[in-house]
Amino acid sequence: MTDPIAVRGLDHGYGQGETALQVLFGVDLRIGAGQFVVLMGASGSGKTTLLSLLGCLREVQAGSALVLGQELHGADEAARIAIRRRVGFIFQAHNLHDSLTAGQNVRMGLDVHGLLPGADAAAARMLDLLGLRDRIDYRPANLSGGQKQRVAIARALVGNPEIVFADEPTAALDRENGLLVVELLRRLARQRGTTTLMVTHDPRILDYADRILTMSDGRIVQDTSPK
Repeated sequence: MTDPIAVRGLDHGYGQGETALQVLFGVDLRIGAGQFVVLMGASGSGKTTLLSLLGCLREVQAGSALVLGQELHGADEAARIAIRRRVGFIFQAHNLHDSLTAGQNVRMGLDVHGLLPGADAAAARMLDLLGLRDRIDYRPANLSGGQKQRVAIARALVGNPEIVFADEPTAALDRENGLLVVELLRRLARQRGTTTLMVTHDPRILDYADRILTMSDGRIVQDTSPK
């Protein structure tokens, strides 16, 4: 089976000429199906840039990045959209739509695939798993910061993505809800073979990881297993 993530010689930078800033340097990385991988490193080390490239939120400039068998270097927008529909992305900011209820926000994770039978029920089940069934009709203005983040996580997971890219998903959550989210991601990995790559500074998560990657100055400098 082909690894869902296979990266070789990945470079990336911002700006041009004298203002150019390179942030990734020859990154090599392979992640197998169903692995729960944590990505750590100091602020500015390139973690979020790597996630955004693999999640097709930015164009790959140099090197090779295969995601679900699709080469992203040179891929057109249609190919990147097709990959985005097969992955879930959990952002640091919840990015909820203020005019929609929690249930409607979660349903958006299914609407990208077209209207699906049972979408409302699927959204309700996912909110229930994250302890938010009683908030299904609440709008973001009436939710706490942690509740908003859990709604965003439900939106990313409701479509059963093959890969989950998560950027500090537990930063706004207390211990109980942070562990609830991590345990859910682990369960998806075991039951469905979902691959997870999570950026975090949260030491509570490390014991759940299959691998811990450490980035420094745009390079992966350590790859360890806590087991």
